[in-house]
Amino acid sequence: MAKSFRWLFFLLGLLVFSGGISLAINMQHLGVHPWDVLNVAMFDKIGFTVGTWNIVISFILIGVCLILDRRYIKIGTFFNAILVGSFVDIYHWTGILPTATNTWLDIIFMLTGICIMGFGGGMYNAAGVGSGPRDGFMLSLADKLGAPIGRVRILTECCVLVLGLIIGGPVFIFTFVFTFIQSPIFQATYLKLGDFVLKMEYRQNANRKKKHIS
Repeated sequence: MAKSFRWLFFLLGLLVFSGGISLAINMQHLGVHPWDVLNVAMFDKIGFTVGTWNIVISFILIGVCLILDRRYIKIGTFFNAILVGSFVDIYHWTGILPTATNTWLDIIFMLTGICIMGFGGGMYNAAGVGSGPRDGFMLSLADKLGAPIGRVRILTECCVLVLGLIIGGPVFIFTFVFTFIQSPIFQATYLKLGDFVLKMEYRQNANRKKKHIS
């Protein structure tokens, strides 16, 4: 039962996180996250869908992690790789999210998308069933190089950003402020919801023991 709750929490977090990505991509003329710059660039140049490229790149990173340090790869990492890209495509296919208006409203929508990504990211990580492919890759790289995680994250995202920019991805102001908005929301959500998940798990285990005794 406790594991079922963690997985439900994880899936809900992925759904929320993917919604934030999709909304931000709809406002891509303002700039998107470095990893999404690459996804959108590949979509524009080669085809398929943005979600498909999210999945392809995720599995490439998982492959690298399995070579560098497989301890960060869990079953949830594989579900993350498949579901985030799939959910992004579903959001775009259904058209349920706002699209660009080329007015000041786009800034509001972009900020909302970034906040949703931060909350959703913190939520699915709080479930504790596996890091995302990108997080696992950066953690593995940091361990292998013996470098601070923050420095490796910045270096990695800069390289991804340059690659996406060369290919022709959407880089603008919000590309450079994404992290400063998303990261604090992610951290606060991860810590608060992580405590919530542990409390719920403890409560469920306690109730199960009571039933077993009685």
